[in-house]
Amino acid sequence: MDPMTENASKSFTAEINLEKLQKIAAEVILPGRFIFRPLNAALELITSILAWILGSSLVQKHFHLMLSGLVLFGPVLSFWVSKYSIFANGNHYLYRKFLRSTWGWTCILTGSFIILLSFSARRSISLTLRHLSRIGLAGLLWWGCRRLLTLLENAAGACYEPLAPVQDTQSSASAPPLLLLHEDQTKASCLKANMMWRGYEVSQETLILCLSCLLLVEELSVFGRHLAQEKRFHRSPSAPLRVLFLLCVVLLFIWMVLLLCLLAYFPAWPSQQLGGALGYLGWRSLYQGWYRLTPSEGSPGLPGEGLFTSTDSDKHSQ
Repeated sequence: MDPMTENASKSFTAEINLEKLQKIAAEVILPGRFIFRPLNAALELITSILAWILGSSLVQKHFHLMLSGLVLFGPVLSFWVSKYSIFANGNHYLYRKFLRSTWGWTCILTGSFIILLSFSARRSISLTLRHLSRIGLAGLLWWGCRRLLTLLENAAGACYEPLAPVQDTQSSASAPPLLLLHEDQTKASCLKANMMWRGYEVSQETLILCLSCLLLVEELSVFGRHLAQEKRFHRSPSAPLRVLFLLCVVLLFIWMVLLLCLLAYFPAWPSQQLGGALGYLGWRSLYQGWYRLTPSEGSPGLPGEGLFTSTDSDKHSQ
């Protein structure tokens, strides 16, 4: 066969195969578009409604009051909940997978949302890092509180070892067993050795749940302003940003449910109330205090600061 003829036939075959592949790809993509469009429309509708709710003045001004009321009066629900409920089990999936890593989930999802939102609004790495530093400062505050509370608990508490009761026919059968005091034990080592710890303590779970809820509401409240700015510029926020926002809202709901379960099924007065008060003070000192200062004073700024146009910022301040 002539080499030119052979090359022409190979080229023709390649064109035919490429055309077939394009047709197959079009047949596969077409049904996907019909499925993706309603899902994307539902995502836009749900995130727009949630952004409007979290950005409303009612939530911004009164969410901390609602959370305070929940912490104060939540233990009253222990009179009505069933001790046989699945949430009364301390080994429940929610407690094992979420409660013990509350700050990790909050840091990852909220930090990802801040990065994507800041870079989408301004495309400035320095501004993005400045807004992301709020999460780092909140994490530093949580680490400091946890270390301080651990030191106070070890100083104010004591470890006891249960002893087997002495067999005495004249003694009462319901008499409690004697306890042997261990003064050199910390709370962690005491509980690890299956002994009893008694002392004053502050609920660190309630503290981090309250702090995470308040932090999420503050950071997510600016998404409505971002939607308004994108609409004014005839743009639409990316689907990954909307998905991240939705995941953060779901995480906020999970933290609220876990906080309610702790208060209702495992009430500990006043340990939980002290933890909630410290979480509120942490949020107050950061978002209502330090973050309101100017960048020259070492403040990273409030959520959304410097990301939106001056017109939008004026409307928000009014």
